[in-house]
Formats: sequence, C-alpha cells, structure tokens
Amino acid sequence: MTSTPHRQPVLDKPFVLDLFAGPGGLDVAAHVLDVPSLGIEWDRSACLTRYAAGLDTLHADVSAVRRDAFESLPPEINVLAGGPPCQTYSVAGSGVGRKALDEVKGYIERLMAGDGDEEIDKELKKLTDPRTALVLEPLRYAIQATRSPNRGNRPYDVIVLEQVPAVEALWQHYALVLENIGLPDGTKYKAEVAVLDTETYGVPQTRSRAVLIARREGLGEPFLPEPTHRAYEAKEWNRKNGKVAAAEGVHQPALDEEIAPEPVTRGRKAEGPRPWVSMRMALPGRTKPFLVRSNYGSSGHPGRRGVRTDQQPAATVTGRISRFVVFEHLNDDVVYEGPRFSMDEAGMLQTFPPGYPWSGTAQAQQVGNAVPPLFGAHLLSAALGLPAPAPEALREPWMPATEEERAKLRSQGCGAADECTARCPRSEDQAPPRSASRRKKTSVE
Repeated sequence: MTSTPHRQPVLDKPFVLDLFAGPGGLDVAAHVLDVPSLGIEWDRSACLTRYAAGLDTLHADVSAVRRDAFESLPPEINVLAGGPPCQTYSVAGSGVGRKALDEVKGYIERLMAGDGDEEIDKELKKLTDPRTALVLEPLRYAIQATRSPNRGNRPYDVIVLEQVPAVEALWQHYALVLENIGLPDGTKYKAEVAVLDTETYGVPQTRSRAVLIARREGLGEPFLPEPTHRAYEAKEWNRKNGKVAAAEGVHQPALDEEIAPEPVTRGRKAEGPRPWVSMRMALPGRTKPFLVRSNYGSSGHPGRRGVRTDQQPAATVTGRISRFVVFEHLNDDVVYEGPRFSMDEAGMLQTFPPGYPWSGTAQAQQVGNAVPPLFGAHLLSAALGLPAPAPEALREPWMPATEEERAKLRSQGCGAADECTARCPRSEDQAPPRSASRRKKTSVE
C-alpha cells in the first residue's frame, strides 16, 4: 500500500526518539512537521552540528542508553525512529552484515520470545563487526519501553526505520514478528516495508532506502508515503536527450544547451507526480551550467565513474561528496574544473536547509550519512497521518542556535557546556576490529 485517501493524525502529541541520529536529518524532518524530537548520537562532530542547529541531543551510545539510562528518557516519547549504521550492510562495504542477516533474524525471534539481554549480548560480541548488531537496537528499545516503570510499561505507538536496500529482508522479518508474534508483553503492530527512491519525494539525488513504518494495533493501518515526483530513469533520460556512450557517435548536449521539457502527450495526464528535482534547481547559487563526476565506482565497478549534468539529480550523496569533481564551461568547446560542492551545497543536495551549521570534523561524512530531511518528513508524515510536507519549508535558511542555546544543549547532551565529559562515548569504541591481514600489512610498514 503506497497511499491513503484521507490522512488522519494517529497521535495527539507525537514525540520522536531518533536513534543513531547523525547530524539531524530526521530531527529536521520532525521540525518541519512541528513535532518535537530527541536524538541519540555517539559521534562527537555530528553532535556539535546538532547543538549548533539547536536540536535536542544526547551524546551517547544507543546501546548504553538502553542498558543503563533508559529510565532517564522522556516518558512522553511515543514514536521510535532511526537508521542504524549501514557500513556492514552497504554494497560498498565489507559485506559482513549481509552474511550475518540470517543470524540476526534468529536474534530477532529470540528477543521477541523474551530471551535475556545478557546472554544475547554475550553472543553478539562474537560477531565480526559489532555494528552489525546495532540493527537490533530499535527492536530492543521497543521491548524495553514495555518494561519501563517511568513509562508505565507503555509501548511505542509508531516505529519508523530506514536503512540501505540490503536491509529490506531484515525489515521484512521485523514486520513479520511485530505482526504475528508481537513484543514479549503481547503488543502487536501493523507494518509496511518497501524500498523507496528518494528522488520520487523531491530529493535532488538518486538514493534508495529500505523503510519500515509500523503502527501499534488499534491505530489504523500504516501506509507508505505517496510519491510526489517521477522516478529518474537514466536510460530514458539519456535516450530523450541524446546522452549515450560517446563511442556510439551520438550528440551529447552542451552544458548550456537547454533540454526541452517533456511534453504532455495523449494518454498521459498533466496531473500526477512532478518531474524529479535537478541539481540546478536545488542549488540556485550555481549560476553557471555544470557537469559532476562522482568519485566512486558505479554498481560495483570501481573503474566506472558516473557523470551527470546539472539538469539531472545528483548521484547518491555519500561521505565522498567533497571529492565529486564539478566542471563548468569556459566556452562552447572547453570545460574546466570549477569549485567543488561546499558543505552547504552538499547538504542542500540532501535537502538540508541553506545555512545548516555543519560543525566539527568529517563534515562530508556527516552529510553523506544523514537521512535526507525531505524524505524523512514524508516518512514521518505518513507514519503519523499528518499532511505531506511542503518542499518549500526546507528551502528557507536555517536559523542556527545562539551561543547560549548551544551551551545549554551541550550541557544537557554531554554533561558540560563547553566540552565532552567521561559519560560521552569515544569514537574508537564503535570501530570494527581490524582484520588480521590489515594488522599484518601495518606491521610490515
């Protein structure tokens, strides 16, 4: 199911807990919908960005909060959301997570059966990459909510999860057990799972995500957000605009050559999804036409580099966005390397508002790891039965927090107004163990 005739709010006062919150993609989405949120994030720099943006944050390890500080979370939280780290599930990653999917499914069933945390934790530590186990945390939070005296053992009403497409099978298993088995206390949910393309929701990039939207029984059938824009089909776009392999001798449009809008033909109504959003539309500050060459391989072929014009959506924005090479026209026959995307522009390709206060180090990685806020707003609005977001809401400049506000947020999130404290996690604690081959190579060097 991808749409519903009438959207009806399912909660009077939704309050989102965002696990693995990153620099704030889902929180910005909640802000657009006027829904309060609290994010838990372990990375120091991502937290600095969140504080600068004025977002309520706990600088903490998601697993540690569940084990040791769950009772300190606001009891009024009724929406659980998040996107667990995807490195081990990514096509570009080591593939450890993909191999562990079946094993993780077994852990899901054991958790739903009420098996003890200590025994499961002991076994999870044996996994090659500890991040693989983090995909279980949303389920463990859902279970913990039903055991929380501070909440009156009240379960979460709505669950919204997103991850790379390789996790779809795992989300399907989540849905299966949430619907048929239920949490150990008997709470059951209705769930929808699918892989969605972000450009069909107005995000100016091609990015696919596996999503799960679940509602507690009695809150109505969940549904996926209805696409607002047409899907980007590379072959179709190339065919219509003459962009095929140069070896075929077909004309490739110049950067400043306007591409005629697609006409409305008989048999296709003018209504319906709008055209996908191009980089040119998303980056109004770029006054010259441009080409972008991504700095990573395509479809598992490292030697292949994607090239797109500003009249197309961007390739998937990753932590390597700062390496994307941007070419501009010198004249009709010559292009030259122009300025690369700034962090503000990279964020705008993810639909963060202009002026979003990227802070700390590894800012490109923060941008690439984030949930596109516009996409997140579509997910949350569908999950909560709220009106779909207006894209214009994310095109207004973001108002950063004042120094006083940042200090207050950091004091709440880190324990001190101007620095991290002993309660804050260390980034190296989340790193996967180095392989034997890697250690051997390092020792030789």
